[in-house]
Amino acid sequence: MKKHIPHGPYEKFIKRPVDFLLSLFALIVLSPVLLVTAVLVRVKLGSPVLFTQDRPGRDGKVFKLYKFRSMTDKRDEKGELLPDEIRLTAFGRKLRSTSLDELPELVNIIKGDMAIVGPRPLLVRYLERYNAHQARRHEVRPGFTGLAQVHGRNAISWEEKFDWDVKYVDNVTFLGDVKIILGTVGVVLGKKGISSETNATMEEFMGSDNK
Repeated sequence: MKKHIPHGPYEKFIKRPVDFLLSLFALIVLSPVLLVTAVLVRVKLGSPVLFTQDRPGRDGKVFKLYKFRSMTDKRDEKGELLPDEIRLTAFGRKLRSTSLDELPELVNIIKGDMAIVGPRPLLVRYLERYNAHQARRHEVRPGFTGLAQVHGRNAISWEEKFDWDVKYVDNVTFLGDVKIILGTVGVVLGKKGISSETNATMEEFMGSDNK
């Protein structure tokens, strides 16, 4: 994987300390919200309250991602999990539409697994399906939000998402991060792009034709 060269002082020296301090502050301020959400998840969806999953981070290094669970564990007669649209309850949809399910990722940011802004961390099995261009999204830390999230979220194609991700990798700036954060607030409040046209969340990425 190509070694990423920071574009300037912000990316090289400032971005990580700012991410740490802002996430720590947010975790403290939002602790009542986290507590109430955890209780509601326990009551409505059961335990465990947190959903953890391996995700690839910078340079493809795998880490444990933390989220509030938003789906049940309902299975068919063979013991296999039912489709997302069946397991995703009305309460789970509300969690996702408000992005409350993602608040535990603040811990990932504090730990250094993630950044506030960057390409969203996807599934480990996608690593072998990216073409060379798409794989560049892993040159930086994955983010709580990113360019793709303010330009369509789950309503755009995988290829469009990855193009936005790579554009971010090539243009990491303080002003750019601020604009993305403010744009994310608008997207969340407007509940835009929560689902794709054919899936409760987003279809699985199976690779692109232009390898």
